[in-house]
Amino acid sequence: MFELEIKHCPTIIYRPIRPSDLQVLELIHASLFPVRYDIDFFLNVVNGLGIVSWGAVDVSRSDGHIDELIGFVTTRINAVKESEIQNLLRYDTTRNDQTLVYILTLGVVEQYRNLGIASSLVREVIKYASSISSCRAVYLHVIAYNLPAIHFYQKMLFKLVRRLSKFYYINGYHYDAFLFVYYVNGGQSPCSMREVLAAVAAYLRGLLSILAGKIWNGDCKKRSRWSRCKETNSHLVAQNKRIPYSDTAIC
Repeated sequence: MFELEIKHCPTIIYRPIRPSDLQVLELIHASLFPVRYDIDFFLNVVNGLGIVSWGAVDVSRSDGHIDELIGFVTTRINAVKESEIQNLLRYDTTRNDQTLVYILTLGVVEQYRNLGIASSLVREVIKYASSISSCRAVYLHVIAYNLPAIHFYQKMLFKLVRRLSKFYYINGYHYDAFLFVYYVNGGQSPCSMREVLAAVAAYLRGLLSILAGKIWNGDCKKRSRWSRCKETNSHLVAQNKRIPYSDTAIC
């Protein structure tokens, strides 16, 4: 199945994965991923047991395999409070129904790459997540050395929010992973640009208020230029110390 050549302009359609896709789904996973998945995973995918999935097929193939998978994406719905990204998400903590969609696997047969199939599959996931009112984000992990996948998700406007040390263990070796998030339905990062700008604006208002008070009281006339600069600089440093920073998170 992987020796096919595309000599036509393919007509790709997307559909749910079903039990008849089991064998092909296993073969594609084995050819694409260093991680080996057990049979229970594939049975859950094709039977829709806790996993929501989409497949891509080329209905214009001339070899008769017009319903054979050439791409796929598998996902699972997780509760926000049980996920590893709840601290990277601003949500209503009083509600227990807040959810996330986690992308388990995404792949396209090599001969069908660079045709926009993977992008279309991810858009199906985003559309599905957006249709769930309680869902706040789509997220996934990418092994750190997979640069094409990293660039792909950045192009799809996913946010790189964290590097996880030794997340994967494959063939006796540990590998880091990057965590990507795409926010939906009002879901936001706790360090969103709007919050950063609001914090900067509040700080500037406070600083202007202090300076205005000093000018009004005539303090500035009694101090040397050096003293004013020294005081202003020390105030800025004190403010900066209050900004939390983590070398494992990227806002």
